[in-house]
Amino acid sequence: MPALKWPRTGGLWRVLAGSLLVLQLIAGLAPPISAEETTVPPLPASGCESTPGFVSLDGKKVLEIRRAPAARRLDDYIRDADEKLLGLARDSSFSPDQLALRDEDPYTVIGIASPEGFTRQMAIDARSAACFGISRQQLGERYRNQLQEAIASYRESHTLGAWLNGTALAALVLGIYILWWRGQLAVNRWADQWIAERSTFLLQRLTRFGRAQVAETKQLRSLFQGLRRTIHWSVLLLISYMLIPLLLGFFPPTRSIADGLRAQILGVVTGFIGGVVSSIPNVLSIGVILTITILLVRASNVWFKALDHGRLRIPGFYREWALPTGRLAAILIILIGLILAYPYIPGSDSKAFQGAGLLLGALAALGSSAVATNIISGLMLIYTRAFREGDRVDINGTVGVVQDRALLVTRLQTPRNELVSIPNASVIGSSVVNYSFSRREIRQPVAIATTITIGYDVPWRKVHELMLAAAASVEGITKEIEPFVLQTALNDFHISYELTAFVRDAESYRQCLSQVLAALQDQFAAADVEILSPGYHAIRNGNASTVPKPET
Repeated sequence: MPALKWPRTGGLWRVLAGSLLVLQLIAGLAPPISAEETTVPPLPASGCESTPGFVSLDGKKVLEIRRAPAARRLDDYIRDADEKLLGLARDSSFSPDQLALRDEDPYTVIGIASPEGFTRQMAIDARSAACFGISRQQLGERYRNQLQEAIASYRESHTLGAWLNGTALAALVLGIYILWWRGQLAVNRWADQWIAERSTFLLQRLTRFGRAQVAETKQLRSLFQGLRRTIHWSVLLLISYMLIPLLLGFFPPTRSIADGLRAQILGVVTGFIGGVVSSIPNVLSIGVILTITILLVRASNVWFKALDHGRLRIPGFYREWALPTGRLAAILIILIGLILAYPYIPGSDSKAFQGAGLLLGALAALGSSAVATNIISGLMLIYTRAFREGDRVDINGTVGVVQDRALLVTRLQTPRNELVSIPNASVIGSSVVNYSFSRREIRQPVAIATTITIGYDVPWRKVHELMLAAAASVEGITKEIEPFVLQTALNDFHISYELTAFVRDAESYRQCLSQVLAALQDQFAAADVEILSPGYHAIRNGNASTVPKPET
């Protein structure tokens, strides 16, 4: 077969040869291109290949073969046909119009008609044609026309003019690409400068939600810079990758590679679009479920807030139960919504989702014991009504006002403005003294009690009078219930007297107790009565009395 003869063009030939060498190197680095999948209709005859083969020329598919004649293997038949077709395309003495059909029963033969005679090239039998559902004469005409078009196209693309045209177009595209590259870099620099210097007002607006500031300007600026870099490099890489098949498509030896790369890009794009389109019904279902869930949560919150404010009342349901029960109801509704929406999440049945579920399950199992104990204890504290927010309590020796009653911990603010967090498991296992419960629930003031010891030489009626006078002198002691004194013990050297007085406000419990103790000291000192706490020996040996001297 005669080889193609190139005209001597001096430096132009060297440029084209160098360009071809570079493109061949690029083609060698490119990944192998898989054959395109072809949808095959149901086969009307037996013996047809389920996966058809293709006779190709210059990387382009020309003839679809579903059955090799004469019981030959399909791969061997196609390989031989490729070599024959390439030889005909390169043979300048052969014209595509010489391809002719001849009916030689039981075959339809495609051959070369010449003055010397008819040379057979390809035989088609009825069984091969039956794979397409047509006659062998129709299949022969189809194959002949496809061969003529393929050879003509191959020769047209392998001319010097085609190479020069491809080189010019490639140079033009490269020039446009370089200009675009420089423009993209300029836009990226402008965006960088604008975000760094001129976006303060916009960022301040974005960091605020109403009157609350939800983020820092510096953090949002860093986020925007990261987004800018991501978009910049993504666009550069995408356009650069799309440039490769475009340039390779200008030259005959690399057009098949260009077609493969285009097919890959098209496959990724169509796969993405198809995935998005196929996910639309699931996304709509998720949207409906989430909308219903949000509406139910809002309705639940409104209803329980009405219970908390007293606008609604349920017999046996206390107002302090409203907000905790509302939170539990909201969590339950959200969990039900997530369970219903989970099957509609794209990829929920994938291995990645299953692995993530196993990891979350393992983490929950490791930390569930302590968390579950505190949560159950918190629920018990809520529904046993041991205390509520704002109550003054004493929990295992810690006295303070309840600031937060969460599911895991209880937080107290002490009189020294210390915030003490106590796990609910510890709270439920210790005694809780609630100073605010009496005034709120039974409309009675809470009492304070203190004990002093007085010697037997002082009449008990006088002691009672002095102690009651001390209680009456304290402003924080209420008159709703009169204070009283009890004699609790007759000790060896003195008598124990307990004063019980009722505080007007539980918030001033500690202050009232301190004032009552001070008033007791003043009253007994003014009456020249000695307080034997701690106890003293009754034997007097000239030591001075412990009664303080009156102030002058």
